[in-house]
Amino acid sequence: MRHTEGELAQVLHTGPFHLALRTAISVRGLPLQRVQHHLAHRGIKVGVTSLSYWQQGVRRPRRAESLRAVKALEEVLALPGNSLLRLLDSGVPADAERPAARSYRALLEASGAVERLLASMESPADGGLHTVGHQERVRIAAGREMAGRASQHVVRAHRDGVDRYLAVYRGDPGCDPSAIEVRALENCRTGRVRWDHEAGVLVAELLFDTRLRAGDTYLFGYGFEDGTGGPCGEYVRGFSFGGGQYVLQVRFDEAALPVRCRRFVQVSAGVPRGARTDLTLTGRHRTVHLVEQGVRPGLVGIDWDWE
Repeated sequence: MRHTEGELAQVLHTGPFHLALRTAISVRGLPLQRVQHHLAHRGIKVGVTSLSYWQQGVRRPRRAESLRAVKALEEVLALPGNSLLRLLDSGVPADAERPAARSYRALLEASGAVERLLASMESPADGGLHTVGHQERVRIAAGREMAGRASQHVVRAHRDGVDRYLAVYRGDPGCDPSAIEVRALENCRTGRVRWDHEAGVLVAELLFDTRLRAGDTYLFGYGFEDGTGGPCGEYVRGFSFGGGQYVLQVRFDEAALPVRCRRFVQVSAGVPRGARTDLTLTGRHRTVHLVEQGVRPGLVGIDWDWE
């Protein structure tokens, strides 16, 4: 689904950078190969993979040659001067383009797969919805694997006609996304389901019981039953947009309790985790949780040590 000029003008004003770039490419109707071709004609070499990562938000152009490419992209995409450059946060470290560790590579691979799956379902950049509140309950089984998670989600439509939500699930190494069960729990039903075996990700379409008008709120619940992956050491939630309250609870089987749990936030997948806070197991020493009152774009989650 191609975006409109109005959506492009809005996101060029509000950001973030990756969403503005992705929206601009969509509005101009250019595949990434054509964007790369136009850049090459201007003497700038940028790989299709790098362009893809930039528009997904998993890498940020920070080096001098990358900033030259962004400037050229403004010309290729017929955007106002400096409209993309000004959205780049100068506080992000200059090495943010470099994959740093296995977990970062895994995030890149999963993000690329999610992008392809969302595109196959003709999803707009934000689905026409803003999150008002989101509560997730994650369950870790006795074998230390992810047993599943359940979500209760409250959203507000910012355009007319929205009648679905696309939920993303990323499993742990070794998981089988084709064996993961999608559960529509409240005020929705399951539509199309797509997955990528190699990346271990799944996207499920949740169809609402009504078609929303701009300004309407909607509450719905859904979940995923897994148990197919290896040992789980963290749960991470990514946010492309700022929004309302987010609550995450992780419940451990009493036969597999961690020795330490921590909350963390991350500006993006390519930068170090910050705001680390130790969490205390409660509820008969089986659960930990965090509450984010006003979610910011980026990553937030809980990780833990088994030994």
